[in-house]
Amino acid sequence: MPSRPILIALVLAASGLEGQARPTATRTRAEAPADRWQSVRDTIHAQLLRSGGAAVSVAVAKDGKIVWEEGFGWANREKRVPATEHTAFSLASISKPITATGLMILVERGQVSLDRPANEYLGLGKIQGLAGDAAGATVRKVLGHTAGLPLHYRFFYQDDGTRPATMDETIARYGNLVSAPGETFRYSNLGYGIIDHIVARTAGRSYRDFMRTEVFLPLGMTRTSVDIAPGLEPFVAERYDRRGRPIPFYTFDHNGGSAVYSSAHDLVRFGMFHLKNRLPEQRAILTEATIDLMRQLEAPRAFGAAGYSLGWVVHENQLGYRVIEHTGGMPGVNTALNLFPTENLVVTVLTNGGGGASRMAEEIAAVVLPRYGDSLRVARARQMAPTPTPFTVPAELAGTWRGTLKTWEHSVPLEMAFEADGDVKVTLGPTTPPPGAPATLRTLLNGAAWRSGVLTGTFLGTIPTPDASPIDHQIGLELRLVGGKLRGQAAALSTTDPIYFALASYVELTRQ
Repeated sequence: MPSRPILIALVLAASGLEGQARPTATRTRAEAPADRWQSVRDTIHAQLLRSGGAAVSVAVAKDGKIVWEEGFGWANREKRVPATEHTAFSLASISKPITATGLMILVERGQVSLDRPANEYLGLGKIQGLAGDAAGATVRKVLGHTAGLPLHYRFFYQDDGTRPATMDETIARYGNLVSAPGETFRYSNLGYGIIDHIVARTAGRSYRDFMRTEVFLPLGMTRTSVDIAPGLEPFVAERYDRRGRPIPFYTFDHNGGSAVYSSAHDLVRFGMFHLKNRLPEQRAILTEATIDLMRQLEAPRAFGAAGYSLGWVVHENQLGYRVIEHTGGMPGVNTALNLFPTENLVVTVLTNGGGGASRMAEEIAAVVLPRYGDSLRVARARQMAPTPTPFTVPAELAGTWRGTLKTWEHSVPLEMAFEADGDVKVTLGPTTPPPGAPATLRTLLNGAAWRSGVLTGTFLGTIPTPDASPIDHQIGLELRLVGGKLRGQAAALSTTDPIYFALASYVELTRQ
């Protein structure tokens, strides 16, 4: 094994940090000797080597003070721009608690009620109650991912010429309830696109402008914007794919869920505000009571032991601590923001490719909280890869089920046959095609699983809509057995690199 100096040199070389133009890591406000964070720096350099990621920026605040900020690697390899704590990274889903913060400003002003139907604040595009009453899809349930909205994401790349439809059109096409409000937790980017639309319509100005003037500037987040604001371009981290190639700029039809850019320095200040450590130059944009309200669970078992509140993932006991957090991941983005309320600690890690943000955030927390570090080492030592179990057809599913897959254009026949040997055969389209038409493909449901009354799996097929059919995709099913019917969503999941979309249609089947 190489000696430590040689190993570090190899890491730096493989990460693109070698040579005369190598950026120096930016360190500010360290409250202790510099070597306190050295183990984390080693983890970051190793992650850059493993993943081919171009840059990492971190920031840590403890007891109301920023105690460490540092940038590693290249924000832009091609232009030789080093990453610092002030580099603006694409945040992906950390946009959600930020958007929820903006929405709660309107709630405090009495302009939006959490318990009124979201449709009351929408325009021509309304949420459609296919699997339940749309009046039950309240603003609160949309924020907590329990309204019944489907899986949804869509990326519009600058180089392919496509652009998002209006939000009215997007909501009219995909804002369909695929489960009854309150029935289950289902993470939906579209829900936060609906929230940003509510913000804009209620405030009478664009979501981007509202967030800038009512959230970012009052909190002193000067390197934060929705998409890339004019003037921010020189400070933005390029997004890179798994091979280290720049990804063409892309945007979304769910800006409130994914489109915010921010620096580690700005984001740790946002986290401090949510721990009620308001800095002298920050305005109190929310009351402390509202900050508490945002942490109250709406879906207690959203992600296994973790719940979901109004914009936050909540762990009541993660390695002995209560943790309020959110992560983000999409092409060229992996991010983490962790708040430890009882310890008055905020940790944020931002990367522009390659992953590992959550693991790095855990390593940082372990430095500050030794008991957390001890528990983390024990938990990692016990980690084992899950053992897949063969699918066995439960009695309540045996036989043939028929119904429809309802796209935004029209309905398509769908049949599922559950066989005794565990195979599930799927036919999308008429089982008896018209004369002269090609036979409909019958395919297997791959990765079939039945857990807590929910059937999941994927199959080969094409959702026949003009936005989905031109792009290679498979179809992911999530169906619940409710009132003798299998109902839920069939999502077109693009199989391209980079990915393009998850576009869901409503499914309802009855046993024959």
